[in-house]
Amino acid sequence: MEADREPTPYDPPYDPGGEVVELCRDLIRIDTSNYGDDSGPGERKAAEHVAALLHEVGIGSELFERERGRTSLVAHWGGGSAGTVGGPSRGALLLHGHLDVVPAAAEDWQVDPFSGEIRDGYLWGRGAVDMKDFDAMLLSVVRARTRAGAVPERPVVLCFTADEEAGGHLGAQVLVEQHAEHLEQCTEAVGEVGGFSTTIRGQRLYLIEAAEKGMAWMKLTARGRAGHGSMINDDNAVSRLSEAVARIGSHEWPVRLTPAMRTLLAAVAEIAGTEATPENAEALVEEFGGAARMMGAVIRNTANPTMLRAGYKLNVIPTQASAHVDGRFLPGYEEEFLDTIAELCGEGIERSFVSHQQPWETPYDGELVDAMTRCLLAEDPDGQVAPFLMSGGTDAKHFNRLGLRSYGFTPLRLPDDLDFTALFHGVDERVPVDALTFGARVLDRFLDQV
Repeated sequence: MEADREPTPYDPPYDPGGEVVELCRDLIRIDTSNYGDDSGPGERKAAEHVAALLHEVGIGSELFERERGRTSLVAHWGGGSAGTVGGPSRGALLLHGHLDVVPAAAEDWQVDPFSGEIRDGYLWGRGAVDMKDFDAMLLSVVRARTRAGAVPERPVVLCFTADEEAGGHLGAQVLVEQHAEHLEQCTEAVGEVGGFSTTIRGQRLYLIEAAEKGMAWMKLTARGRAGHGSMINDDNAVSRLSEAVARIGSHEWPVRLTPAMRTLLAAVAEIAGTEATPENAEALVEEFGGAARMMGAVIRNTANPTMLRAGYKLNVIPTQASAHVDGRFLPGYEEEFLDTIAELCGEGIERSFVSHQQPWETPYDGELVDAMTRCLLAEDPDGQVAPFLMSGGTDAKHFNRLGLRSYGFTPLRLPDDLDFTALFHGVDERVPVDALTFGARVLDRFLDQV
């Protein structure tokens, strides 16, 4: 395979990770909490900060907003400029990261979640892994390369978006629907969630995102007859809704293996000294330890009730009750998912989508995959690399509407005992400092080869 070739000599006359830690700290210190409504600080301050960092090395950029403060940035880099290094000219490469983060309750954390504190070899803060780490890696590499005159021959579009944590409707979707001219030359895309290591029986395995579940964020509404809480009422909206929510929450979804997960589980089975079958898929998922909470969600559809709302006084039976459900469906299994949800809801439950986005799966082959594999193994020769399917959603859902081949590749070499997947949207989010510099070196190698 192309990926098995010896890596090209790599000794750049610049330090690709020289700024990555400070850049990440500075981004974490800019609060871009996204509450899913208009109550947060927005992303404009962070976008302006990124624009200034690019401008400092001579890269121009444009800011885009559909709503006040919900700001995304696009910049064009490379593509035959003076002093470029070699590379193919097969359309532009989109490198994208989001600027918003989920909220953090400071009282739950060991440190101020927006302090960017360095402690015990880790950089702490909201966004450290989701995903200001990749934003910082990208900026560090781009700035170092531009200063050294090592600009890629292949055109690169740099995109830093708003609103990803609420579905990307005010960020990537705006760019795709209203400013697609900035992306029309792109044929491939690389973004978040992938390239990080997990350790199975002592073997480091780097996971590249090659697929993503579809999103079905749903609102369920039950209506009934209002009345006094002391009287018999056989048309109680709260009861009807609660029964539906309980059925959805306790449903056991069947195992369904997609191409990316068949490939990954085959790699895990080889490490474990067995064979991968649909029957032992769940046992192989357990080999991931703490990461099994995520991997277990990508061999089946999932639906988790997350919010309930009903009533306005204890002794009044309300006219209606509502619930929200976070539903995710595998590529190729949307119809099965929706039919099952309808059956679980039963009669008298209205269903509507808060966000409905399609899944995607990119073939795990080609020059981009080979380059990612080579660059990871060049920095960690003892590692292995395999694809995986992501349980959550990223901006790739929007960019894929333009026909791009997409992958998730935020390279991080992680300690064997770190429960990394628990840090996504979790308390005490943090990233190893040496993982940031590792990621910057891998990303720099990658830009040399694409």
